[in-house]
Amino acid sequence: MKAEWIAVDWGTTNLRAFAIGREGILTQAVSEDGMGRLDRDGFEPALLRLISPWLAEGTVTDVVACGMVGSRQGWHEAPYRAVPCTPLDAESLVTAPTRDPRIRVRLVPGLKQTSPADVMRGEETQIAGALALLPGFDGVICLPGTHSKWAHLSAGEVVSFQTFMTGEMFALLSQASVLRHGMQGDGWDDAAFDAGVSDALARPERIGARLFGIRAEGLIAGLSAAAARARLSGLLIGMELAAARPYWLGQAVVIVGSDGISASYARALKGLGVEARLVRGGDAVLAGLAATRAKVVA
Repeated sequence: MKAEWIAVDWGTTNLRAFAIGREGILTQAVSEDGMGRLDRDGFEPALLRLISPWLAEGTVTDVVACGMVGSRQGWHEAPYRAVPCTPLDAESLVTAPTRDPRIRVRLVPGLKQTSPADVMRGEETQIAGALALLPGFDGVICLPGTHSKWAHLSAGEVVSFQTFMTGEMFALLSQASVLRHGMQGDGWDDAAFDAGVSDALARPERIGARLFGIRAEGLIAGLSAAAARARLSGLLIGMELAAARPYWLGQAVVIVGSDGISASYARALKGLGVEARLVRGGDAVLAGLAATRAKVVA
């Protein structure tokens, strides 16, 4: 099996590669060789460990890669493009230095915003993919995750965006703060989540007190671990929604991400009267990379 071209989603912790043929995905592979565990000389060998079976001798196979691989600490820096701009631009792809003659690797640049200062790397490809899957969409795209993004889209361009550290705060508070003692397991409680969202939206300035209340209720009122985890998530997502109100209020909203976290954001938004459409993050990445590669060979 030989790939016509290869799509790569290269993050901080994982590397995902997809062999693409005329009919779509032929096969895929994943490793833990994310950007965070590689030095600059380690990127090409890590990629080849995954994709060598898909390459043909005497043929140069195009590889289009997005994510942290193009960061300053990555394989080769792909400088940020300034908004407002289209999420992806084939002419802005940066060619990474390679030794193996069977591959030509192009890296997707991220996006930057001068004021307020903000950056994204990887999400621009998901945004481009969402636009490819939803032609003509104007509105707001929410990309929940470790660092959640809200992006305003108009006429195929990213006009502005804002990042929230919601996912990272959840990880830190649930795993490294005093709250961790009451959050063992992975259970969930929808009512506790809804209450957390409502509390944060009503009084975002009291978030610090509400957070410690989770610990206190666990000690003196028997708050379950499932309810504690869900309330923490609701408080943090509610705080994000309170700050992101100018993005979602009165706008068409699309959520791009994994099923679980996207469902939580959709539930929170529905309580505010916003019916968001959902696009799987993996589908958006592949659609974005495919749209970019199509422009390269056009």
